[in-house]
Amino acid sequence: MSWIPFKIGQPKKQIVPKTVEKDFEREYGKLQQLEDQTKRLQKDMKKSADADLAMSKSAVKISLDLLSNPLCEQDQEVLNMVTALDTAMKRMDAFNQEKVNQIQKTVIEPLKKFGSVFPSLNMAVKRREQALQDYRRLQAKVEKYEEKEKTGPVLAKLHQAREELRPVREDFEAKNKQLLDEMPRFYNSRLDYFQPSFESLIRAQVVYYSEMHKIFGDLTQQLDQPGSTDDQRERENEAKLSELRALSIVADD
Repeated sequence: MSWIPFKIGQPKKQIVPKTVEKDFEREYGKLQQLEDQTKRLQKDMKKSADADLAMSKSAVKISLDLLSNPLCEQDQEVLNMVTALDTAMKRMDAFNQEKVNQIQKTVIEPLKKFGSVFPSLNMAVKRREQALQDYRRLQAKVEKYEEKEKTGPVLAKLHQAREELRPVREDFEAKNKQLLDEMPRFYNSRLDYFQPSFESLIRAQVVYYSEMHKIFGDLTQQLDQPGSTDDQRERENEAKLSELRALSIVADD
């Protein structure tokens, strides 16, 4: 008689219809993908918020460094320009901090809370898998006694095996039904759950960039020289740089 190890403890009867297994795998696969996407989105949102804060903090530092530059001490016009820039950068940083705080509260934290549900879901799937293994093991045991000659001891063992099987089968069927009912509902709930977060994210960006438009509009009015264009400024800078290059101390050897 041949011995096939992986057949030991496996029932001949198909205890779970293939369509049910496919439905379960499909629904659980969707949730696994949702879990991965939620983790990725939370990570990306955190990186974006950190980058936003770093950007505005760097802008404030640049304006402060300019204020401490000796050039500003010697030229009132330059000092006025840099002071206006410093004020604008500090306003930008304040609005940016407010935006990031709102995104943290209404987007990142809800993502984190949503993600905290998945460990419980995965544990429920593991319990269902353990129940299925117990079901298969006991079903195989029942089948083994059903195939034997119906002697008194065999019938007694068959009866006992069936009694052991019944609660295990009912436990698996309950777990399986609950997951098949609740996994699609959980997956579909993502839309209602995340919509307020995405709306808040968009509104936070709209408010922030509207304020930035005002801040930099005000700054432009303070800094712009009447009748001076960007091309003209560029030509003036090139002319001044040419004068500097003509100095003997920077001339090439």
